[in-house]
Amino acid sequence: MPDSGGRADAAAGNPAADTPTGFDLDAAWELNPKVALRPEPFGALLYHFGTRKLSFLKNLTVVGIVQSLAETPTAEAALAEAGITDAERPLYLQALGALADSGMITRR
Repeated sequence: MPDSGGRADAAAGNPAADTPTGFDLDAAWELNPKVALRPEPFGALLYHFGTRKLSFLKNLTVVGIVQSLAETPTAEAALAEAGITDAERPLYLQALGALADSGMITRR
């Protein structure tokens, strides 16, 4: 059966869906130097000056994780520092994977 790669797969514990494509939890990450993060009451705006792409983070915990990436040794450590539970992990892995895929966060 083909892997759909969706949220349901991650929630079901499919190991391939636990780590999004192109995202390594054991790597050191940071906000891309070409990206500005502007906190907002709903979360944050991200603007990539290279691609001119605007993204919205609508989750304050994701904003905190993104801001802490440069100060933690790995993305895994940033999730642990934020208190992300096993049940919450798929949502945050999906968000970090999307940010990595779009170039908003990069490896250090």
